[in-house]
Amino acid sequence: MAEENLGISAIDNPMKNYKVMVAIDDSEFSEYALMWVLKNLGSTIRDSQLVIYTTRTPVDIGYLYASSWGTAELMKELKESEKKAALELLEKAKTTCTDYGIIAEGMTEVGDPKVAICNAVDKLNIQLLVVGSHGRGAVTRTLLGSVSNYCVHHANCPVLVVKKTD
Repeated sequence: MAEENLGISAIDNPMKNYKVMVAIDDSEFSEYALMWVLKNLGSTIRDSQLVIYTTRTPVDIGYLYASSWGTAELMKELKESEKKAALELLEKAKTTCTDYGIIAEGMTEVGDPKVAICNAVDKLNIQLLVVGSHGRGAVTRTLLGSVSNYCVHHANCPVLVVKKTD
């Protein structure tokens, strides 16, 4: 299809003013995906808004109610510890982006990662979602699910799945 028919000029600046989100966790796969984006799309997304996004899975601590008097304080400490770890992960990712000359904002929320990511795409009007692939086999994907697969099928924007190859 010719560019004239699309009404855009991909040569001038294909992603100017785009909102791009890279969803990360503390795995080597999401770190690889972020680095891939910075190395391969860095000059392309320089004029875009980059959001680094991570989720914190709610801790199931219902069993603690029956075993401890200090449950409320323990719950608070666990939540604060999770939040601190997520913020540290985001700061590390933002620093990496800055090293490549790209300013990124960080965002973290609590929830099921695959659902939270897709909800954030809608809420933030993201135009490109980038996720890493853990490279799990079919059985493991069936049992645990696949965040990247879920996002490909449910996110309301194009999804780029970056697979680490060695």
